[in-house]
Amino acid sequence: MDKSEAFWDSSASNYDKTEERFESIHSRSRQNARKHLESSDIVLDYGCGTGTTACELSNEVKQIHAIDLSSKMIELAKEKAAAANIENVSFAQGDIFDEGYKAESFDTILAFNMLHTVPDPQTVMQRIHELLKPEGLVITVTPCLRDKLSFLVGMQIKLVQVLCRVGVIPVPIRRLKSTDLDDLMGNGAFQITDSEKIFAGASSYFVVGKKMHQT
Repeated sequence: MDKSEAFWDSSASNYDKTEERFESIHSRSRQNARKHLESSDIVLDYGCGTGTTACELSNEVKQIHAIDLSSKMIELAKEKAAAANIENVSFAQGDIFDEGYKAESFDTILAFNMLHTVPDPQTVMQRIHELLKPEGLVITVTPCLRDKLSFLVGMQIKLVQVLCRVGVIPVPIRRLKSTDLDDLMGNGAFQITDSEKIFAGASSYFVVGKKMHQT
């Protein structure tokens, strides 16, 4: 088990509690996502955490494959889906680079609140492009920690930065701006079809990109 997996495992039991203060952002993001989902869609939820988004959106699509690095997160997600009798969502510990995922397999890929924590966001976006069907959609929402923050959240982010530097948090927490997310969609890979800046103590950026054909 690597350090990142162990960190997220240790965070799993308290994860939903820590996210409650940002529920207005999460709720708005799911509401926005619904507008772009079809009942026939096969969806990959990348970095699904404890499964809240997958469960909330399960009625909108045909099937969701939800993956997370943390086995503890996946255990909680499975319990959540079972309690709600949700049968069209499969949860598994895994990574988007797993070889079992074939090119052009998904109509939509969700990447909620995780692009600021991956080692190489550009490589992740390239993989998302590869896995999407022609004109498929990537739907993301990402904390923008260089945009508007409340004083309290700003102080908490400074503490997190210190903990990252000393290795207590073994995850790269990037301080992104919304323009950085626009750039990730760039280079002809995706056409941005919808976006919204959402603020509730911290800024988050909701973006939908349609896969473009690259020559």
